Amino acid sequence: MEPKLHILIVDDDQRMTRTLADIFSIAGHTPVEANSGAKALELARSQAFDCILTDVRMPGMDGVELYHQLRQIQPGLPVILMSAYASDATIQKGMEEGIVGIFDKPLDINGMLGFFSSLAKSRSIVIVDDDENFCKTLGDILQQRGFQVEKISNPHAAVGDITGNAQVVLLDMKLNSITGLDVLKDIRQSCPDLPVVMVTGYQQEMAATMQAALQINAFICLYKPLEIPALLTMLAELQLKRLRKALKKRSSYS
Repeated sequence: MEPKLHILIVDDDQRMTRTLADIFSIAGHTPVEANSGAKALELARSQAFDCILTDVRMPGMDGVELYHQLRQIQPGLPVILMSAYASDATIQKGMEEGIVGIFDKPLDINGMLGFFSSLAKSRSIVIVDDDENFCKTLGDILQQRGFQVEKISNPHAAVGDITGNAQVVLLDMKLNSITGLDVLKDIRQSCPDLPVVMVTGYQQEMAATMQAALQINAFICLYKPLEIPALLTMLAELQLKRLRKALKKRSSYS
């Protein structure tokens, strides 16, 4: 079953939030309504959301200012704007700062639901590491941040099991009886563009292997113990690129 989203809808027009909430509920998502930026911030402090859909022009706090404050509460949370003024300079500034994009009003509901489907899939991560404790600890951290996590501790798992619907793979370089580089080579046969983050606790010993991994399009190499804030920032940047690409297909914004 396709994962569903916890969506915060923000608009000073209560009829708009009610209509969208009804539509998203029918599609299987869990919407929450807020009719001001202040109420949205209050809700974001008390519960985690998968994304925010907000109007731009609202009394008291516009959608871009809301985004600025949300970054302090839930870093990396995808924010999508709604507006009849796509050329607004405020929107352009927000895009430069990390807002995913904008749906023009009147809204294309089918396009919006299709985008949410892409968003749900974009938060799927596979961790491949024969250290079960590492898998569990990192998996728990990512799940708390709203990611769907699959943990694979068998280094001989089929590539299809590893890639599946994954949007990012975190792959240890030193596995029992096989190297992460060998696994990466197999992944590249069927998924040449899938972001694969190589991980190791042996920086000097694996230096040459890491370089070889980068040469066949590993996304980046990280060292244990992982710096979780840096990892989350990197994952947010990857997600932003994917979501902007998906949104461009679903809306008239470019």
